[in-house]
Amino acid sequence: MRPDIGKGYVRAWYKSPLLQVTAIVGSVEATLALKAATTSIPIVFVTGADPVAAGLVSSISRPGGNITGVSFFDIPVVGKRLALLRELVPKAEIIAVLQDPSFSQHQTETREIEAAAAAMGQKIVTLKASRPQEIDAAFSTVAQSGASALLVGAGPFLSSRRSQLIGLAALNAIPASYFERVFVDAGGLISYGSSQTDAYRRAGIYVARILKGEKPGDLPVELPTQYELVINLKTAKALGLTVPSALIARADEVIQ
Repeated sequence: MRPDIGKGYVRAWYKSPLLQVTAIVGSVEATLALKAATTSIPIVFVTGADPVAAGLVSSISRPGGNITGVSFFDIPVVGKRLALLRELVPKAEIIAVLQDPSFSQHQTETREIEAAAAAMGQKIVTLKASRPQEIDAAFSTVAQSGASALLVGAGPFLSSRRSQLIGLAALNAIPASYFERVFVDAGGLISYGSSQTDAYRRAGIYVARILKGEKPGDLPVELPTQYELVINLKTAKALGLTVPSALIARADEVIQ
């Protein structure tokens, strides 16, 4: 289903006489539209957002109504991402942090990063970007700030600029950490985050349970249980980095 789907389109879609809908799997945007359109058809969402903050459900443990789902919400582990990046680049006196201030979880992410940096005594410089041209400007600031590594924050916008971010990191020879493994698959250096593959697998299990008679509102929203550390050794070599053997040993996947 299109992520930009509107409420009117949703109503027409699920009421189509050509369809006999028994359950729907959707994104945040689709689920919010469907929530306003139907209270009877079971909906299972898959999201990287906080389900309560996004307005999908009022409770994680008992969502109620016709909606439940699976979240791969990664903000709580952003502090570990910072620690892993410092382990990879131990001499980095300053680590730059690039965030999208329009991201709904921006303030929560900021608090987590600042707390982690303070706990480990790591100096950070925070940069903001909500438009493509602001990403270019941010990388210029990274060079001027003296930062030796970059932590890319979460959110749909930064995820959508994957090629731009990877390209600029390579062009500026800056080791960068990402929140989704697809960045590393595409040539990024390192990522740590919950497994989206696992999230969709568990959403499929929920759909099967609902089709067997269980009520969506009685099924607690499932939070991340499986996290992946992925490292691209080819990218590390291009950056002149030697990845610690202890870090390689802990990686779920190492791309040669």
